[in-house]
Amino acid sequence: MGLSSLRWLGLAGSLMLAVAGRLGGALPGADLAATPLSVARSTYGPVILGLWLAGTAITAYAWWSGRDRVPSLRWAIGTAFLWLLPFLFVPPMGSRDVYSYACQGEMFTHGLDPYEVGVSALPCTWLGTVAEIWRDTITPYGPLFLLIAGAAVAVGQTLTGTIVVFRLVTLAAIVVIAACLPALARRCGIAPERAIWVALAGPLVGAHMLAAPHNDAVMVGLLVAGLFLVVRADARPIPLLAGGVLLGLAVAVKATAIVVIPFAALIAARRVPGSPGLRAQLGPLAKASALVGGSSVVALLAVTLASGLGFGWVPAMQGSTTVIQFTSPPTAIGMTLTYAGQALFPGFDAVPTVRALALVALTTVLIMLFVAALRAADRDRAALRGAAFGMAAVVLLSPVFHPWYVMWPLTLLAAVTVRTSAFMWIAIVAAFSVLPDGGGLARFVKFPGAPLMTILLIVLAVRFYRRRTAVAQEDPQQPAFP
Repeated sequence: MGLSSLRWLGLAGSLMLAVAGRLGGALPGADLAATPLSVARSTYGPVILGLWLAGTAITAYAWWSGRDRVPSLRWAIGTAFLWLLPFLFVPPMGSRDVYSYACQGEMFTHGLDPYEVGVSALPCTWLGTVAEIWRDTITPYGPLFLLIAGAAVAVGQTLTGTIVVFRLVTLAAIVVIAACLPALARRCGIAPERAIWVALAGPLVGAHMLAAPHNDAVMVGLLVAGLFLVVRADARPIPLLAGGVLLGLAVAVKATAIVVIPFAALIAARRVPGSPGLRAQLGPLAKASALVGGSSVVALLAVTLASGLGFGWVPAMQGSTTVIQFTSPPTAIGMTLTYAGQALFPGFDAVPTVRALALVALTTVLIMLFVAALRAADRDRAALRGAAFGMAAVVLLSPVFHPWYVMWPLTLLAAVTVRTSAFMWIAIVAAFSVLPDGGGLARFVKFPGAPLMTILLIVLAVRFYRRRTAVAQEDPQQPAFP
């Protein structure tokens, strides 16, 4: 298939998804108790599901097929935004999170603390649109996002107006990614057009990140912009400080962004010529940490003070961990062990223990990535790769996984490696796992979903170990991480 045909095929897929969203998206008055079966039996159910599945499949096929054929950066950006265009004019789809955002913004404008009470405490004007599980749950988002949510409500006035503001903020974040990601790709020797294609043309970007819309786009946009400034700074203090501020603001949206900051400090620390030892690098690293890390902390403190909510957002980050779904690998393993253990010991629950062990593993992986980047001859490239693989580890080892989380690491991986197939496949599968009304299929098949996920993880782990062992035998100098 020619590139021109591929471009229009992807647009056709986007239009199918948009129509499915129009007919059966996450509408304000939708049935919150809907199931895939009830959706299929509704008046337009077969049309909605047919368009959703076909549109996702077509978009995924066009994205996958074009990953190594993108002719130019201009073509990649133009095509990606052409595919995004239909999603600017649809109701929320793929998730009901935006209604929670709106209610949290309304709480903020009324002086209530979303880190202490749920949206039912106001009660929110649009409480009926929020999924029941989140009505009494405190927000897990940082203070910057609450400032954005409050501004969206103040500017938008109505629910529709507020959603429009959120979507425009998300679109702005995507534009920032398109503007800054090519420079990161060039620094890592990756074709910028391929990086943009992988990051912005996938099936999760339009139908989920933009159409939903999700605040994850804001976090990723700030991360990419911050790394862009740090990479281009060439040890100049002002750009380093500005980059650190943007990274701190990313943390103020979602705290998971914090894993990128140590790697940004490594990029800022210029290697001492002719000094391979770590001791000689400590001085530049300390200075870089003061500039990048210090400005990140200052930005985070400033936003926290500006919100007037104090540091309640720090313990509130654990709010989303109450969700138990097998889409998170550690949670899937914990659920599987729980099913097995409860046959002998009623009340047995392995999920908290497995999740705790996964966080220990995550910490270990992040330290290993940091040390590997610190020792690398090409520190900029190694640190960018460390940030990308570190974010991948966060997604794979965290206690909760939602489909759009794939875009955290995939956006960065697109700029640092051409070996993106695994996460592209995860993104494709994730795009199929959610219906246009926001219903996640995983919650309807916890069993046998969790055991099947555990078996899949074991198979993948064995294959990975065998491949790495074979590579190590062929080349003993091969690094532990690609």
